[in-house]
Amino acid sequence: MESMLPPDPGPTLANTSEPVPEPSEAIAPVALVAPAPTLPDATPLTDRGTGLVVFGVFQIILGLLAALMVPLAALGAFMSRLAPGGSMRLGQFASTVATYGFISVALLALGIGSVQMKRWARALTLVTSWYWLVMGVLVTILITAVLPVFTRSVLGQMRQNSTNSPSPEMSAGIMAVILTLMIVFMAFFLIVVPIAFVVFYGRKDVAETCRRRDPVERWTDRTPLPVLGASVVFFTGALYLLLTGITLPMFPFFGRYLTGIAGSMCFVTMAAIDAYLAIAFFRLQTSGWWTAAFVVPLRLISVALTYATADMMQAYSKAGMSDAQLKMLNSNPMFRGHILLWWGLISMILFFAYILWLKRYFKAPTPVQSEMLPVSLG
Repeated sequence: MESMLPPDPGPTLANTSEPVPEPSEAIAPVALVAPAPTLPDATPLTDRGTGLVVFGVFQIILGLLAALMVPLAALGAFMSRLAPGGSMRLGQFASTVATYGFISVALLALGIGSVQMKRWARALTLVTSWYWLVMGVLVTILITAVLPVFTRSVLGQMRQNSTNSPSPEMSAGIMAVILTLMIVFMAFFLIVVPIAFVVFYGRKDVAETCRRRDPVERWTDRTPLPVLGASVVFFTGALYLLLTGITLPMFPFFGRYLTGIAGSMCFVTMAAIDAYLAIAFFRLQTSGWWTAAFVVPLRLISVALTYATADMMQAYSKAGMSDAQLKMLNSNPMFRGHILLWWGLISMILFFAYILWLKRYFKAPTPVQSEMLPVSLG
């Protein structure tokens, strides 16, 4: 009869007070999911250290070429003494030297930083390359449209002033070849080169290479790249406005040009505002975005009214230009039709649209988040 009984199940919670030992074998299957954290390493990114060095060296070369423009500008100022229009103004010479000097220092710094594979160099190169590309496209379109008109006017003056000038067909053919080469050359440096920088420095493996080679968090990591680009534009604009206020104080103010001390003070004020906006955008301050949304369109209205109604040549005369220099400017179709000025206005409109698009990055903290922040930090 005992054989028909079921086997003894052993001690249970019902028939014993002793604790049941936990079987160690029961957790063995958990080890099967342990290798899961190694899945992200299945597709490692390619190291782009060599590419960072190559592009960095190219930036250094461009910076040295920009530095060479400084002595060329000095030579041009010296040769302008022999030109019919008179010598170059001191303010114009200082503005040219400062512009090329700033570009040279910026390119050299970014190039050296890229060679060292720094995070800040990659971020700044990417945002400046986008700005370089947009402005390069606009400049190339402007030059392609205006340069043939300017060349025809120059050829017409040459035929009027010289009896031994070549035939119109030969002159037009030679100038067409020269214009084509100039446009291709400018398109290469203003469009092709920045596209190459944008494509390379925008790659994920390039960013990852910089993170591995430069593991320390840099100041450029605190701000999203699109907002960092706007901050750089405001900072550069502040330097430009300050330089213009010192060298050529001719401020467009709602239908008239302010010159002299009044123009300089307006330029210095706008430079201070742009410097504040550069800092506010970098810190993602909502007040900075609202200030830009108010100041930039106000500046657009002022510039548009001034370009449409004011006499720019009269303002240049008040700024100290000679009659010969004014005559040369008036013969230039880019100045005579305000083409260059309206092009600058278009670039300002595009930048304002970009600022409106950046609103998504400026979000004020909610009261609940601000109250819970000390608790979470504690």
